[in-house]
Amino acid sequence: MAIRSTGYWVVRVAALGLIGTTGITAEMNLTLVTEFFLIAFTECPEWALPLFLLFLFMYLITLLGNLGMIILICVDRRLHTPMYLLLSHLSFMDICYSSVTVPQMLAMLLEHRAALSYTRCAAQFFLFTFFGSIDCYLLALMAYDCYLAVCQPLLYVTNMTQQARLSLVAGAYVAGLFSALVRTVSAFTLSFCGANEIDFIFCDLPPLLKLACGDSYTQEVVIVVFAIFVISASMVVILVSYLFIIVAIMRIPSAGSQAKTFSTCTSHLTAVSLFFGTLIFLYLRGNLGQSSEKNQVVSVLYTEVIPMLNPLIYSLRNKEVKEALRKFLNRVKLS
Repeated sequence: MAIRSTGYWVVRVAALGLIGTTGITAEMNLTLVTEFFLIAFTECPEWALPLFLLFLFMYLITLLGNLGMIILICVDRRLHTPMYLLLSHLSFMDICYSSVTVPQMLAMLLEHRAALSYTRCAAQFFLFTFFGSIDCYLLALMAYDCYLAVCQPLLYVTNMTQQARLSLVAGAYVAGLFSALVRTVSAFTLSFCGANEIDFIFCDLPPLLKLACGDSYTQEVVIVVFAIFVISASMVVILVSYLFIIVAIMRIPSAGSQAKTFSTCTSHLTAVSLFFGTLIFLYLRGNLGQSSEKNQVVSVLYTEVIPMLNPLIYSLRNKEVKEALRKFLNRVKLS
């Protein structure tokens, strides 16, 4: 049975006369949480159904849009380029980390809270961290790909061979796996006792740290260092790549050519700004132990809104994707 409080066990042991006052204190300290309850957005039950319908609609659009992007890239040979290969993996990651959190959030809204076992909470945290870390690395690789295409166009085909592309993607997955393992082990070697209600939409780091008891300084340092490394390392690659891109564009004599060249990167810049902006707000602003309504809204932004918008961002301003989509729809109509 999941332990939600220490009261039952203290009374039970005291009644048996097995321990004294000091023993009761020790027993209370050793009574650990084995189940968590997600309670975000449950303070106003009248909003549960509207929020459920809204989030369900957004989740279905996320699945449809990202799956459609993957299929489009697979079936259209003109999109078999390094940038679109990375984009297909980004769409796959968006599907994965949305699916890790959103179905649980929908169940929470219907039932007014959702119970998660300790193991299931740890698994959810691991998977979300894994997919989120890969997302960071893929966005960095896409920036590097833009840099090669704009700054070294003559060497682009030589540098971005099929083997190089697969190695970069594999490296992103391995780095994401390592980061997720370290952060999950560090987070769940903490002791969680007493309260077990998480005022958040899934088992994430800020609310978990709020429930930790005992000395957790070492684990928190490891977790924060790895979070900072993943985000800052990816942002450094992106910023340096775009610095060289801007310098290269400024050397182009024609203003029209400058605008045309830079327009190829605007979709990626938009996605980067949305994704890293929310991560920095939630994880790197010095209040990891807090969980507020503002944090809940931001978490919905990067678990639902950004994955839903990414296919639109990369298709509305991309002539190749729009042309491929038009031909694909025509082919479907004819069949």
